[in-house]
Amino acid sequence: MTRLPRRALLAAPLLAAPALVHAQAPVVNRTVRILAGFPAGGTVDVACRLFAERLRGVWAPQVVVDNRVGATGRLAIEELLRSEPDGTSILITPASMVTIYPHLYGQRLRYDPIADLQPVTPVVLYPFSLAVGPAAPGVTNLAQFVDFAKSRNGIAYASPAAGSVPHFTGVMLARAAGIELTHLPYRGAAPAITDAIAGQIPATINVIGDQVEHHLSNRLRMIAVTSERRVPRFPDIATFAEQGYPDLTTDEWFGAFLPARAPAALVQALNAALVTAAQNAELRQNLEAREFEAFTSPSADFAARIQRETTKWGPVVQESGFRPED
Repeated sequence: MTRLPRRALLAAPLLAAPALVHAQAPVVNRTVRILAGFPAGGTVDVACRLFAERLRGVWAPQVVVDNRVGATGRLAIEELLRSEPDGTSILITPASMVTIYPHLYGQRLRYDPIADLQPVTPVVLYPFSLAVGPAAPGVTNLAQFVDFAKSRNGIAYASPAAGSVPHFTGVMLARAAGIELTHLPYRGAAPAITDAIAGQIPATINVIGDQVEHHLSNRLRMIAVTSERRVPRFPDIATFAEQGYPDLTTDEWFGAFLPARAPAALVQALNAALVTAAQNAELRQNLEAREFEAFTSPSADFAARIQRETTKWGPVVQESGFRPED
């Protein structure tokens, strides 16, 4: 894992020289913005602000979050592409913007995730959970869920958005289990969960952190998690893989990116700065309170992960037949 040079200093703000000079100063000597494609207060914004706080004074004198809301997160990516590759603009975005959207939007997408973005490192990792409410009485595991769906010739499930990982997780489950699952897209996790609690829909797939409170209060029952291993806080909830569905193992991540033209030395320095930030105990505690995990990797490993996941989601999106309107 790369370690940050002692607050390396670029020879000039626009990287006039590729070498980084060791000095007691931030890497970039201007205000830096972290681009977030979602509103203030949401999970992406919270993660951006936690990392901005740790980069302040290390990466730049000031690091601010710039919320570019709209087009389901795409505006922030498009803004990064208009930015100079000098480290003054950093994008932190969920995985689906770069691994699923190319299959959804095709030529309508105004960026090429592979050609236009330089992966730096993931910063946050988190699973999803399948939860059932009072409209699925007695269902406590996936086998019972599948039997329940078959007994009713199919059921509906909710996700926080059409075209999201939870949406396509349901598609994959239906295919693997041989059941009919009708997807109901909502505008965010909260209304989906509200309807599940009210018995309007039997099941919902969401970020695990959004469902924890309701699981603990017995208003919902989380019956499977998409992570490779059980979530430490909920050791009694088995993974999809443990319950016979290994292909449904998937962790969503938020990742940091620079424009593709960013010099390798700058990418390496930002990777090191974010790795150091992710090791901060207070930051990790703040993330864990939301059922998130601080997670980093070398930039080359991150790029390989993106390639693998992009390949994985292609057939799933195609089989679903879903095409977004916007």
